[in-house]
Amino acid sequence: MNKKFCDDLRRSLLYGVKDIGREIVGAGRKSDRLRKSEFWALHDISFSISQGQSVGLIGSNGAGKSTLLRIISGLIKPDAGTVKVKGRVAPLIALGAGFNPILTGRENVFVNMAILGLKKEEIKKKFDEVIDFSELEHALDMPVQTYSSGMAARLGFSCAIFTHPEILLIDEVLAVGDLRFRAKCYRKLAELKKLNTTFIMVSHSPQSILSICDVGMYLKKGQLMGFGATTDIMNQYEADLSKLDLRLVNSADGKPKEKYSNFKIEKIFFEDAEHAEVVYPSTGRPGNLTVSVESDKEYDNLNIQIAISDASLYGERTLFFNNAIDDFTISVKKGFNRISLRFPYLGLNPGLYTLKVSIYQDELHLLDTIEAFNFVVKSDFPARQSLFFQSREWLVSQK
Repeated sequence: MNKKFCDDLRRSLLYGVKDIGREIVGAGRKSDRLRKSEFWALHDISFSISQGQSVGLIGSNGAGKSTLLRIISGLIKPDAGTVKVKGRVAPLIALGAGFNPILTGRENVFVNMAILGLKKEEIKKKFDEVIDFSELEHALDMPVQTYSSGMAARLGFSCAIFTHPEILLIDEVLAVGDLRFRAKCYRKLAELKKLNTTFIMVSHSPQSILSICDVGMYLKKGQLMGFGATTDIMNQYEADLSKLDLRLVNSADGKPKEKYSNFKIEKIFFEDAEHAEVVYPSTGRPGNLTVSVESDKEYDNLNIQIAISDASLYGERTLFFNNAIDDFTISVKKGFNRISLRFPYLGLNPGLYTLKVSIYQDELHLLDTIEAFNFVVKSDFPARQSLFFQSREWLVSQK
């Protein structure tokens, strides 16, 4: 299966007219090659999903994930190849898709569920369940155009799941909901999974994919890079991201152009338990995070702030360290100094992270900062289904 787009609006309209003309006369589209300004959104894609399988669709932005879901749902058609879908499809591809912004939430429930294939009497029977699940009783008679993105996602998800679809397509729409409602949605997906519902879910959250999906599908620049066991596909995806981001590790790109003083952060790196520098710190293993600095003179009462964010999970902050909070005094002498954070074990999950470090004197005067030091955490054992590594020991005893 192939799908191509044109990045030039005028040419796109021209090509569209030509293609329609060719189809009218029965000549068919020229879909085996790219014309000027065209690119492959999907190229040579082939896969089969069995009934009841839950598929996690992963890939970076622009990989073709949303295009693939739109083709499966029938919103657009491929330029070459065929797509066979057996069963009623409920697509959750865009916030508010199928909603009329002028109509109220109540009216949109009837319209949206009718589009998804239910008759009016069936909708009436399920109406209360839809509203109870969405928790939007207070906004039921308000126009949908007054809804927030999270409210639209609630209503859309509720309508889709209570049509009891055989195939459910979810494109990152749950990311906008609050934490409690997202947990509620994932519980409902688990229930649908037991009822043999097939669903394809796009998410940038590794934990969501690993905890819900049996099968992983990895798209990269419109090509299918992997299809198989979720853990294997996630490992492949993160390995590719690791290769991409390695060029940024210890790079000077994170250095600010403005020079605050003759105090300078020279290098940031990780060490193993034997103090040997390592490219990849390992989950569950002891080691150090070391900041090497060059100082023009002696400094007392330094304040070091280190913030680590998960680059693959919406950039959310994962860890924050501050020696003042830990009531630890740091002083440096003139010349080169090493400041290290020692970990009995690293609790970060495997994945991509961004670190920001700032060093102040007396918590007021900024001496130097690194805005973005990128690093990759790896593991030699399965550790991705949890949010962090927990040190543990198994015990068995008898009363």
